[in-house]
Amino acid sequence: MAAPTTETATPVDAPVPPRRFDVVRRRLRRSTFGRHALVVLLGLVAVVALLELTSSFRNSQFATMSYYAIAAAGLTVLTGLNGQISLGHGALMAVGAYTTGLLLAEDGGSPLVLVMIIAAAVTALVGVVVGAAAARLHGPYLAGATLALAVAVPGLAIYFDGALGGEQGLQSSSPRPPEWFADAVYFLSTNETTSAKYLAYVGWATLLVVLLLLANLAASRVGRVWRAVRDDEVAAELAGIRLGRVRVLAFTVSAACAGLAGAVLGIVVRLAAPSGFTIVLSLGLLTAVVVGGLGSLPGALLGSALLVFLPPAVTNLGTSAGLDDVQAAQLAPFVYGVVLVLVMLLAPSGAVGLLRRARTFRTAAGPGKSEARRT
Repeated sequence: MAAPTTETATPVDAPVPPRRFDVVRRRLRRSTFGRHALVVLLGLVAVVALLELTSSFRNSQFATMSYYAIAAAGLTVLTGLNGQISLGHGALMAVGAYTTGLLLAEDGGSPLVLVMIIAAAVTALVGVVVGAAAARLHGPYLAGATLALAVAVPGLAIYFDGALGGEQGLQSSSPRPPEWFADAVYFLSTNETTSAKYLAYVGWATLLVVLLLLANLAASRVGRVWRAVRDDEVAAELAGIRLGRVRVLAFTVSAACAGLAGAVLGIVVRLAAPSGFTIVLSLGLLTAVVVGGLGSLPGALLGSALLVFLPPAVTNLGTSAGLDDVQAAQLAPFVYGVVLVLVMLLAPSGAVGLLRRARTFRTAAGPGKSEARRT
C-alpha cells in the first residue's frame, strides 16, 4: 500500500517581501530632502557631461548663466514666494562682487569657499538693514526704495575710489584649479581643465547647492509662511504671523543669494566695476524670474538661460540676415522684450507654468483617449 504523499501548500495571502527599489521609492516620497538631493545629484551629472562636451566659449557662457541663476533663484524667493518686488538685486550683487574683489585683490591666497561665504554673509547683513527699512513698504513703494538702492550703490564705488577703484573698478585675481580637481576631471573625461571650465564648475556647484537649500526651505514651514503672507497679508496676520519678521527673513535670504552670485561674477569676470551693476542688471534678473515663472526655481534657471543665450543667438541671426553689427546688437533686446510681452500675455505663470498646464492637460486627456480606443 503506497504511502500518502504530503504536499506543502503555500498560503495564497502570504505577504510578499517588498523590493529594494520600492523601499527606496517610498523613502524618497517621504523625504523631501532626499528627493531634492537626488535631483541635484542628477543635475551635477548633467553639468559634468555638458561642460566636458562643450568648448571654452560655451563654458564661459555657462559660468555667466550660473551667477545669473543664483541671483534669480534668490529673487524668486523674495518676489515669487513672499510677494516683495525688488529692483535692487544688482546692487546686492555689487556688494558680493566688491567683497570678493577686496579679499582676492592682494594675492588670491584666501580659500575660495571662505571668500564666497564671507561675501554672502556681508550681503546678508546689508539685506537685513534694507529689509528692515522696507518691511512696511508695499508694491510700487518697495520697488522705488530698492530702485534707489540700485542707483546709490554703484555711486559709492565711485565716491570711495581709493579703496574700490572708482570707475575703473576693482580687479581681482582669478582662482586656479587645484591639482586634485584637474586630476579628477582628467580621470573622468581625459580632458584638461581650463580656467573657463573650472570657473564654470565653481559657478554651477554653487548654483546646485543654492537650489538644494532654497528648495528645502520653500518646502518647509518657512516657505509656507512666505506663501501665506504673499497670498493674504490680513489672514496671515490674524493667524499670528509677524509680517515684518517674515519679510526681513525673505529679504535676507534673497540678499545672501545675490551676494553669492556677485562673488561668482567677481571670480568669473575678474573685475567689479560700477558699470556692471546698473539698473539694467536688476531689471534683467526680474525679467528672467517673470519669464521663467514666479515662485519656481526651475523657472529661474530657465529664465537665466534665456537671458544668457538668447541675445547672442538673435545677434548671430541678424548678422547672417544682412544687418550690420550695430543693428544686430540692437535687435537682441528688442526680441527679448517681445518674448517677455508674449509670455505675459499667453502664459502669465511663465514658461514653467505653461509646461505644467500642458502636462496636466495630457494627464486629463489620457483616460479619455484610452476609453475612445476601447470603443
